[in-house]
Amino acid sequence: MEETIYRGLDGVNVDTSEICFIDGEKGELIYRGYDIGELTEATYEEVVYLLWEGELPTRAQLDAFRATIAEDFAIPDAVVDLMRRLPHDAAPMHALRTAVSALAAFDPDPDGVGLENVRRIGTALLAQVPVLVGTLQRVRTGVDPVAPRADLSIAGNFLYTLTGEEPTEAATRVMDTALVLHAEHGSNASTFAARSTASTLTDVYSAITAGIASLKGPLHGGANTGVMKALEQIGSVENVENYVLETLAKPNGRVMGFGHRVYKVRDPRAFILERVAKQLAEESGEAKWFEMSLEMERVMDREMAKKGREVKPNVDFFSASVYRMLGFPADMYTPIFAVARISGWMAHLFEQYADNRLVRPRMVYEGPRGKTFTPIDERG
Repeated sequence: MEETIYRGLDGVNVDTSEICFIDGEKGELIYRGYDIGELTEATYEEVVYLLWEGELPTRAQLDAFRATIAEDFAIPDAVVDLMRRLPHDAAPMHALRTAVSALAAFDPDPDGVGLENVRRIGTALLAQVPVLVGTLQRVRTGVDPVAPRADLSIAGNFLYTLTGEEPTEAATRVMDTALVLHAEHGSNASTFAARSTASTLTDVYSAITAGIASLKGPLHGGANTGVMKALEQIGSVENVENYVLETLAKPNGRVMGFGHRVYKVRDPRAFILERVAKQLAEESGEAKWFEMSLEMERVMDREMAKKGREVKPNVDFFSASVYRMLGFPADMYTPIFAVARISGWMAHLFEQYADNRLVRPRMVYEGPRGKTFTPIDERG
């Protein structure tokens, strides 16, 4: 009997989940019943609480949650020293993956997979990964790290440990929005990698490290870095059209930031980030990157219409210009994605550890059969 192959697990439902719903045909993204557009009015901590607990917090619940997070902001000195010793030209995602894995060595109970311990580790990682990324950027540029502050939010602490200056309310709000939009997205590659790893009943650190490793790829979290590098290469609005046409003319030519494995229409997160990018462009006076993005979308729409196709921007497209206008270097974009996605990964790990089944798909063998072994001295 011929076996059906689902390459890339296309269309395969591997489990049930209560966390996230995506309708790629309609362009819908829902966290625990709430449309993503509504949730951008909330802080990142509120959305994390929603993803983890199933409901938005009351004021008292949010204050208690923030207090618990604040207790875990500090990272071990030895992990900071490890980041100092890494080559300064090492890719930030390599460094982040190494640092998160190293945190396990300083945890009193890194291997316990009971839900209480998993929650404890998840809360610590939620607090520490933003500080790791901010610290990483400072040490690789030869600047001393700054200690996180318990009075700042996750977004605020990330910006503070990155710059050493207390962030403005406006900058913190933009960062909150970016974190909310990237917090969760169903069974994407990195989430599946984290759940699959956890299904062996290995520890949380290993599962999150696997998620980070998967996120690094240019077809996943690394796409926003690719968008920014393309914009830098193009240089001006006037050069956008030629770049798009030349890229599309290449065999398998692909303009980074367009198209999505799930969405058949414009990514709903792209609408929100476009508004944020426009606001930043107006406030900063640095409209170049935003204007180039708009022109790229216009040319892509025209060229795809000629082919009878609809290939729309995804979340990575406008996040690139948003992060540039916030002052982040391009190679830090994917680590910022990881800062946000810790919440989604952990929400899925709570589900996985609570009702675990080893992930064990099969491969259809198409190789030879019936070969006879020959001792090495008899092989011609």
